[in-house]
Amino acid sequence: MNKNRYLLCLLLCGLMLYYAAPRLGVFNGGTEGVFAISWLAFALFVIAGNLTALLYAPKKAADAQKRTRQMMAKKRVRSFSR
Repeated sequence: MNKNRYLLCLLLCGLMLYYAAPRLGVFNGGTEGVFAISWLAFALFVIAGNLTALLYAPKKAADAQKRTRQMMAKKRVRSFSR
């Protein structure tokens, strides 16, 4: 379920970048240029964080859930086979 959330966040961030990047004046002076650069930096942080979470998700939790399901299935089989 978390992978779907990370993917959704990546897609939304990509959509916002697609919409905002042509409108941001990175080379403008003053406050406008600082805002544009900081906005793009924060967008890159969001992309990096979601990609990291998506690609390096711990696999132990999935393995533990799989083992738990297998044990429950074995218990069910034992209880019905008597």
